[in-house]
Amino acid sequence: MAGNDSVVVIGLGRFGRALALELVDEETEVLGIDENPEVVQMLARSLTHVVRADSTKEEVLRQLAVHEFDRAVVAIGTDLEASILTASLLISFGIRDVWAKAISEAHGRILSQLGVHHVVYPEHDMGQRVAHLVRGRMMDYIEFEDDFAMVKTTPPASVVGKRLGDSGVRTRHGVTVVAIKRPGQDFTYATADTVVEADDTIIAAGRTRATEHFSELQ
Repeated sequence: MAGNDSVVVIGLGRFGRALALELVDEETEVLGIDENPEVVQMLARSLTHVVRADSTKEEVLRQLAVHEFDRAVVAIGTDLEASILTASLLISFGIRDVWAKAISEAHGRILSQLGVHHVVYPEHDMGQRVAHLVRGRMMDYIEFEDDFAMVKTTPPASVVGKRLGDSGVRTRHGVTVVAIKRPGQDFTYATADTVVEADDTIIAAGRTRATEHFSELQ
């Protein structure tokens, strides 16, 4: 299984399960590993391959050819010892991309010190995202590194009926409208000649605070 388009997901709790199923939906082969036989049985027909195994044992992971994968995810949550030992083994195998779930800053620091390439905080990140959605009129929100974000929202009254090039959105609000969607149509790229209507949905990009303020405009 350890091909270019395959991933091993270790720990099939809520986060690991959702991740593994999404990867399969995207036509990525997934080897799922978990110690719980009920979880393994439940996912037997959903993942490419799923096995019950102790991921803290090097010989077990080698028998499963985990060391031959280029991408691996440690989705173990509450058992910090198992998470850390598993991540350490994956790093020792020289796997090119190792992702690991952290449940606290201390947990994340240890994973980073081990050499884990990508440490994620699912609960924390989702909490931040939902907080942004709750605060404003935005329909969706994505925050990137270096204080940059994109929001899906409805246009404020100040830009309705105007060409984007004449609306002053970038100079007045510090954001760029990158895409627009008419009711019943798909999203299209926005240009300076695009005229924004009140019932449009737009995607704006810019500094995090600027996009937040823009989404709150009436």
